[in-house]
Amino acid sequence: MNRKTLIGLGVAALVALVAAFALNQANKPRSENGGEVSAWLAPELREHVNDVGKIVVTGADDKALATLERGAKGWGVAEKGGYAADTGKLREFLLKLADARLLEQKTASKDKYALLGVGDVADKDAKGVQVELDGLAQPLKLIVGDANPHGGTFVRRVGDAQSWLASGTLTVERNATDWLKRDLADIAANRIRSVAITRADGSLVRIGKDAEADANFTLADIPKGREAGAEFTVNGVASALAGLRFDDVVPAKDAAPEAKTLKARYALFDGLVVDVTAWQKDGKDEAQLVASLDTAQADKGIAASQAKAKADFDVASAAAEAAKKEGAKGDAADAPVKPLAVSDAAKDRESRLAALNKEVADLNARFDGWTFVLPAYKYAGIDKSLDDLLKPIEEKKPAETVKKAGK
Repeated sequence: MNRKTLIGLGVAALVALVAAFALNQANKPRSENGGEVSAWLAPELREHVNDVGKIVVTGADDKALATLERGAKGWGVAEKGGYAADTGKLREFLLKLADARLLEQKTASKDKYALLGVGDVADKDAKGVQVELDGLAQPLKLIVGDANPHGGTFVRRVGDAQSWLASGTLTVERNATDWLKRDLADIAANRIRSVAITRADGSLVRIGKDAEADANFTLADIPKGREAGAEFTVNGVASALAGLRFDDVVPAKDAAPEAKTLKARYALFDGLVVDVTAWQKDGKDEAQLVASLDTAQADKGIAASQAKAKADFDVASAAAEAAKKEGAKGDAADAPVKPLAVSDAAKDRESRLAALNKEVADLNARFDGWTFVLPAYKYAGIDKSLDDLLKPIEEKKPAETVKKAGK
């Protein structure tokens, strides 16, 4: 390669570097006076997400939509009596704000804000929402507008005329309920020993199992001449507490039970008990819940679990001994490790009781002092009559008309 060619390649490379630098500079966000601005939408939030102590979401006509505050017990939603917020959703939103970059300048004309949804929320027709974060060195106020069909979200700082396209989908929940931690309980049907439902008219519905390993529940109090319905229908009564979430929540003092209520008791093999008081009002299915521990049943459950653990250990030990005698090597001949239930039954019992008491405490931390609006299908799973769980009575076919004699 000759000297002339080398010089030509060097010049081409230099031109390419200059062009790349110029393009990079051109793509940087700039303010109206042409000066560069920070590439971050909220630079003050970048290293201070954990400093935020309050989030206020405001909608059109300056209406407060959701107020999230951090207190001694964690984050709560003020519009819902301070009930626990979904901290996962809250943190995800803050991190998205912290990671958002300014991509492109948009309108600075107040008359055009509505096209992007970034108008002041004092306007009764405002489409965007204002998000205010407290706890930072300086409060941060943003108008979060429409999502851009091609990616990103239109935003504007309150008090700043310039609007921007920011990176990311900065979805803001506008309903206070959507900021709540709505998981109430998740108790699988295979843990249930019995369910007893007392209806408002005093009638009783009961299902139960003798052993945890039993596949199906048995319906009690079947009237003479009737039969229990399909297995999945009867078994379904025990699934009301599985994946239980609420639609809304109100302080119990503001939503007391009606005079006539539905009561259901879910008793578990391990001793956990959940009592549900439910009623319908103004088209809503409401309920209050309480968890407790049946210590006598807990003792039985622990004893049964320990007996099973010992039986399993004995079988495994015998199998390992037999394999060893046959000359086997490796895992098959290794003696199994003794579980705590076998090596120290008293300590195992203490550990199991502690876990049960913690489960009761955790449930009541969510239940105490609140009335919950349940999904209709969950309420329907509790609101069962005995007739609902019986096979339908077959309609008798009308007897054949007796033919008249001689015809």
